[in-house]
Amino acid sequence: MKHRIVVLGAGYSGAYVAGNLARRLSPEDTEITVVNAVPDFVQRMRLPQVAAGQEIEAPKLADVFAGTGIRLRLARVTAVEPARRVVAVTDAAVTDAAVTDADVTDAGGGELSYDTLVYALGSHVADHGVPGVAGHAFDVTGRPSASRLRDHLDSLDESGNVLVVGDGPTGIETATEIAESRPGLSVTLIARGELGARLSAGARGHLRRACDRLGVTVLEQTSVAAVEATRVRCADGTVLASDATVWTAGFAVAPIAAAGGLAVTGTGQISVDRTMRSLSHPDVYAVGDSVHAVGDTGRPLPMSCASAGHTGRQAIEAIVGRLTGRTVPHTKLVHTYNSISLGRQDGILQTIDDEGRAKPAYLGGRTSARIKAGILRTALWATSHPTYGLPTHRHRLTTS
Repeated sequence: MKHRIVVLGAGYSGAYVAGNLARRLSPEDTEITVVNAVPDFVQRMRLPQVAAGQEIEAPKLADVFAGTGIRLRLARVTAVEPARRVVAVTDAAVTDAAVTDADVTDAGGGELSYDTLVYALGSHVADHGVPGVAGHAFDVTGRPSASRLRDHLDSLDESGNVLVVGDGPTGIETATEIAESRPGLSVTLIARGELGARLSAGARGHLRRACDRLGVTVLEQTSVAAVEATRVRCADGTVLASDATVWTAGFAVAPIAAAGGLAVTGTGQISVDRTMRSLSHPDVYAVGDSVHAVGDTGRPLPMSCASAGHTGRQAIEAIVGRLTGRTVPHTKLVHTYNSISLGRQDGILQTIDDEGRAKPAYLGGRTSARIKAGILRTALWATSHPTYGLPTHRHRLTTS
């Protein structure tokens, strides 16, 4: 019987891991299935651009996995039962456009059994218990939600007010992309503390100048107490009118792993060893935003595309090594910089030290924007060609 590998999620980390495992493990011994709720690969880092009204490429996963032997299951994961080694799913509708020459299945829900599970379900917006976020705020954590925001912005006239809550990289990128693409709208960025507090002094100055140039109003030291249909109430009693409130104040993971009995941290992320293997269930690996991975500096890796790549590479080496009887190497687990877009022609590249603090030097302007664009192109290409450039020899398994 073949060793069944099931990968949950086909984002940056899940698609990359699945493709690499398909290239490196013999199909005579392994059967790889990827479970994803939608038929497209979502460039999550570019969703602020989608919200701003720009067209972003969304490759079909069936095309991505065509010729790899990977089975694509279009389904939503509803539960994981590691004690039984099964995953419960509710299948999504399969359309003709989603199916090419890849193996796409739609079995009407049910369960999938596995021998090795790769958990890569990512994250969603965190409302932090603030009333009204779920019912009244938009977000850019998924393509459908970013598209809803785009459509809503299309419906506003030039006097519309857009409030972006949260000044992390996602909030900054969302505010600046919307302001640049839709100059008629009034865009306000709400920061809980100082704007760009995690950046160096020079980068903070660059960010402020960019906001001024794009007409983004910045409210610092401001906490949101509630989101309503046409306004936001702040903790100090201030009420801000809003035609569109965009919530970017953090991310959270789904409770599926915790509910299934996997060892998790207080954030719900899966607890793993240095090789991304679950501390409670050794046949489960976690990558991307779903995992609590401690980097080489002793600090947890942040939720980011870069972290998805690092944790994915480590999981690949661990799975291949253990299944084929080879030594499991330790790959790099590092977080060395943040790259933030400020519209299409500007950006900030901020280097980070071993303590997670911004170094004094930073790179801004068009050069930084080109670097960020290159990062995005590389991430898309690597995910769309998951088996390119790897050894053609596929290792036979020495363990089931």
